Amino acid sequence: MNRIDSDTWSKLESSSPTGEQLVARRALPSVTDRLYCAIDSIGIRHLLINLKPEEDELHDAQSRGLAVDSRDMVVQGQPAIKYIDIECRDVFGHSILDLIGGEIADGLTDEKKQPAELVKRVLTKWRRFWGQLPQQLLSKDEQIGLFAELWFLAVWLLPKFGSDIVLTWRGPWASRHDFEWPDKSVEVKATTSTRGRIHKIHGITQLEEPVTGSLFLFSACLREETGAIDSIPGLIENCRKQIGGSDDALTRFESALVKVGYSPLFQDEYAKLKLRVVEGVLFRVSNDFPRITTASFPSGMPPGIEQIEYEINLNTFDHLIVANSPDTFQFE
Repeated sequence: MNRIDSDTWSKLESSSPTGEQLVARRALPSVTDRLYCAIDSIGIRHLLINLKPEEDELHDAQSRGLAVDSRDMVVQGQPAIKYIDIECRDVFGHSILDLIGGEIADGLTDEKKQPAELVKRVLTKWRRFWGQLPQQLLSKDEQIGLFAELWFLAVWLLPKFGSDIVLTWRGPWASRHDFEWPDKSVEVKATTSTRGRIHKIHGITQLEEPVTGSLFLFSACLREETGAIDSIPGLIENCRKQIGGSDDALTRFESALVKVGYSPLFQDEYAKLKLRVVEGVLFRVSNDFPRITTASFPSGMPPGIEQIEYEINLNTFDHLIVANSPDTFQFE
């Protein structure tokens, strides 16, 4: 994804506009000549998009830290025309504004797109992340876990069940299992172990069945490889495309990303973790599944034991596999 270079703003800040004047320069001239960066007399940053006579105006006051208006303006050397003016009123949002500008610039390369609709869509996406600033990078283990959940959603669930399946993604809200239906649940586990399906289990309730229905475990065996093509940002974009125009599902999906601590500000960093899915299989968690649960301690937990974490090895439990392909699987 393109983003506006901080040097562009630095050059503008060295100018001194007065009154209602703005100083402007093209934001990403190698991508589009329709998007400008601008700074007003009190140092507020703007993105300006020049409009053709037949294109719609846009007015939006719903985006936190941003105000959007359409007005006639004159950019030096250009005739007076109407612009969509995106004004960033929050200095802590400058980093996101640079990403917003990059995404708008990319969208403007498609002449069939209405700029107003493009801006509306981009701002709808980014406003969900605005309140996260500042944010830290997820740890390596957290990234691998998120990758596996996104892979299960993008490759196994969305193509088969459609956009509403996003509503079953409950892990980000600290539910016991990652995906939950009224009659079943799925726990997603990822491993990069060269020994195969070795997974860490956190607590004695993680592999207990839901109150009603069955429990399944999705095992993702991953390899970190420079030549791999899949990454967290790539899977997120894959999910967004499949969710399409379902506003409720998209809102839920973006909210889940916020809940797990994902921030698009670090998209370039997250994109560096390239993973290849060596194997993805779905297990039924039945009586002979290797696990420790509260039933393992009929007299209660031993005194002084507060937390149990352990590893399971699923390499010899192929008889519990219910699906090893996203094309044909179904919950049985």
